[in-house]
Amino acid sequence: MRTLTRGFLIFAVVALTAIPAAADELISVKAGYQLLTPKGTFAVNGSSLVGTPIDLDRDLGFDDSKNLTAEVALQLGDFRLAAGYLPIKFSGQGTLNGTVNFNGKTYSGSAQTASDVKINLYDVSLGYHVLNFDDTPVRFQLTPEISAKIVDAKLTLDGVEAGTATVLHEEESVTAPIPTLGARVRVGFADFFSVIGRVGYMKYQGDSFLDADGQIEFSPVPLVGIYGGYRYFDVHVDESDVFVDTHFSGPYVGAFVRF
Repeated sequence: MRTLTRGFLIFAVVALTAIPAAADELISVKAGYQLLTPKGTFAVNGSSLVGTPIDLDRDLGFDDSKNLTAEVALQLGDFRLAAGYLPIKFSGQGTLNGTVNFNGKTYSGSAQTASDVKINLYDVSLGYHVLNFDDTPVRFQLTPEISAKIVDAKLTLDGVEAGTATVLHEEESVTAPIPTLGARVRVGFADFFSVIGRVGYMKYQGDSFLDADGQIEFSPVPLVGIYGGYRYFDVHVDESDVFVDTHFSGPYVGAFVRF
């Protein structure tokens, strides 16, 4: 995993240094509001105890994540370098479906239990326009991308130890860099209206990440506009005794400025 991430960074540096100095420059900044609904399971091993998979919906009734998101993109010639940040937070409480092993402790299945899942998702991507028609009535870009997703997750569980009245609070963190390969398509039907689609995927050493996104941009004022879309994540992480197998999806809206 570290080798792939290092290779991505080397590729980014080489590609950007190869761009002609006279290339046009365009910076775009986006800020939005993302709603995500969670599905899936997580587990944490510890003290020779195999973690019990906990269902986000059935066991703990996790609510939706509602957070701000941000992206900055730099366009240099046919190259596009972008960096994005999305904080994700789910929480819920309920009665577990039987006893649960979490981080070396055994939780009672008959007591009220609460949990939080916090994920900071960082996304750095580099793309190259293999097709770039910007002087036709309908503008079209096809951009293969290589991206580095960094999943920084923290899992907590509060409840009662099985067979006792001891209150338990356990937490575990994991950081997993996951490179992805994909493509971005942009279709501009007019100067003020565009449709964008993006997908990236990679599976490597037990970790996998799928990120799919569809977006509409509307810019009634030059260089300023609004956007909205729908995003889907499928995240599988098996690192450092932490197992996460989840997918998140939901709509988002926001505003952007270009200069």
